[in-house]
Amino acid sequence: MKTIMAKSFQELSSKKQFNWTTKVSNEEHQQEVAEEDPCLKASSNTNNNTEDGKTDNIKLSSLKPPQLSNSKSCSLNTIHEDKTQDKKSIQESETSASSSVSTRRKAVVAKLKSVLASLGRNRGNFQQGLGTKVVGTLFGRKHGHVHFAFQKDPNSQPAFLVELATPISGLVHEMSSGLVRIALECDKTDEKKSTRLLDEPLWRTYCNGKKCGFASTRECGAKEKQILKAVEPISMGAGVLPGNDECDSEDVMYMRAKFERVVGSRDSEAFYMMNPDSDGVAELSIYLLRV
Repeated sequence: MKTIMAKSFQELSSKKQFNWTTKVSNEEHQQEVAEEDPCLKASSNTNNNTEDGKTDNIKLSSLKPPQLSNSKSCSLNTIHEDKTQDKKSIQESETSASSSVSTRRKAVVAKLKSVLASLGRNRGNFQQGLGTKVVGTLFGRKHGHVHFAFQKDPNSQPAFLVELATPISGLVHEMSSGLVRIALECDKTDEKKSTRLLDEPLWRTYCNGKKCGFASTRECGAKEKQILKAVEPISMGAGVLPGNDECDSEDVMYMRAKFERVVGSRDSEAFYMMNPDSDGVAELSIYLLRV
């Protein structure tokens, strides 16, 4: 009995020892193979690295896309803002250019209108074209003011008609005492560069150096035309025309003669009365000056 139990125990112990030794031998064999074959070791390391890389890639992939999307959106916004600014600058330059062109056109149109208006206003005078020899008529009622009219021909419209504040009786008195010099002055401005001297509307009057009020350029009305028509046959002389109108029953005094016209510049002209009996000395001289 004892011998059987001893045999069985020995068999069990021998089996356990064999299993342990085989297990240890297998592990040692694997270690030796791994040391001898580095590819197996690298494959094991790569497997570990790939697993770690996968986890890292998963983490980076979870972080990278938001950053890329934000950067793209920022770049798109900046590009859009730049385009809008460029459009605004182009629009502003176009509007400024159009406004400058419109202002230039308005200025040119205004100048053309002013020139055309002056041409239309002075059409009659340009057609008559006063030369160096003109017909001058001085007339006025006894208690009225002096009128001067200059015509190219005795039957033409007056190119220059001015009314002085001086009464005709005072002018007759001055002429009886000697030579008479009448100066008509007006102001010179930049706006009057295109205006003829004979078209000035207002004048300061001086008679032999003394100020005699103001004179104004007038249009030839019906009464003036009637007087000039009455003295049309007279080439030179002085006299009195009876008053025909009930309202203006006063007689009209007049003096008519040839005048020599001398143009000094755009701002100065002179009219000298030509009298053959005065030995070349003008008894009446009228000066137009723009100062």
